[in-house]
Amino acid sequence: MANWVFVGLGNPGSNYTLNRHNIGFMALDVIADHVSAPAFKIKQNVALSEVSYQGQRLFLVKPQTFMNVSARGVAPLLTFFKIPLDNLVVFHDDLDLEPGRIKIKRGGSSGGHNGLKSLDQALSNDYWRVRIGIGHPGHKDAVSTYVLSNFRREELDNWVPDQLGKCATTFDDFLRTSNAVAWMNRIDQK
Repeated sequence: MANWVFVGLGNPGSNYTLNRHNIGFMALDVIADHVSAPAFKIKQNVALSEVSYQGQRLFLVKPQTFMNVSARGVAPLLTFFKIPLDNLVVFHDDLDLEPGRIKIKRGGSSGGHNGLKSLDQALSNDYWRVRIGIGHPGHKDAVSTYVLSNFRREELDNWVPDQLGKCATTFDDFLRTSNAVAWMNRIDQK
């Protein structure tokens, strides 16, 4: 049985729940429903749910620190359960992708994302990333306000649940093959 850690990046607290920056948390919630994971419980800087699914042991993690120190909860968990970076998958918002686009890759730059910077500094950058496009506000000075603002109602009624649903319904493919390219192709076809 392989162990996997799936991390959704976001900021804790009800006032951030529908922020664009919290789409990683949203993705984890949809995946948790898909795999019938138990409720998340707060344990040492993370909200954690553990479940056996398709012969794999899954740790679903939502850091309960703010975005720029996401590694405070994630790094100790990987160490404690002896999980290699090959088995870490991080879901996060991406300004450089149009809203609703999803790309999966391993490694690479943080692209200015503070949650990824924190993980890269603590762990290195050699882990899987599920980049969920939220679009760009058009000017770099508007980025902070944009990512910390809520999705518009029409986004929450249309592309947000559609794309998060694709993450969940194609999730089984990734677990079966550990093939990010195949997973991304399935997401793009749905």
